[in-house]
Amino acid sequence: MIQHTARRIGGAAAMILALAAPAAAQDGTAAPPALGLSLNTVAPVEGGGCRLTFVIRNGLAADLESMVAEAVLFDGAGHVDRITLFDFGALPAGRPRVRQFDLDGPSCDTLGQVLINGFETCEGAGLAPGACLEGLRLSSETRIEVTG
Repeated sequence: MIQHTARRIGGAAAMILALAAPAAAQDGTAAPPALGLSLNTVAPVEGGGCRLTFVIRNGLAADLESMVAEAVLFDGAGHVDRITLFDFGALPAGRPRVRQFDLDGPSCDTLGQVLINGFETCEGAGLAPGACLEGLRLSSETRIEVTG
């Protein structure tokens, strides 16, 4: 009985994954270039601040020589806590990178959302204007929502 249930759950999961696949992949066309930015972890830092750890996957057509994002941090009630810049530095195409940012002040428990408001800098040889914003794909592996 348990094995039968596991097979049904496994089959249902496979169906959900198939339905969730992008339409571009289903019709045989390549997915558009993407700049994946995921909030991977949050952790308290000494003195009451919060460390945000991001994983960035540069799927754009060029290495990024410099990427600086303007971020708006909201508290749990949806009020703006601060506006800041996250300097992600150089990001080679096709290779994941991890970047950490230590925030002074409130603890991680008070953060509710990170809004990527735009890019102060997004430079790379042959990169079309607006490519970073157009290709931006945001996600979070934490309870803190990441939007843009």
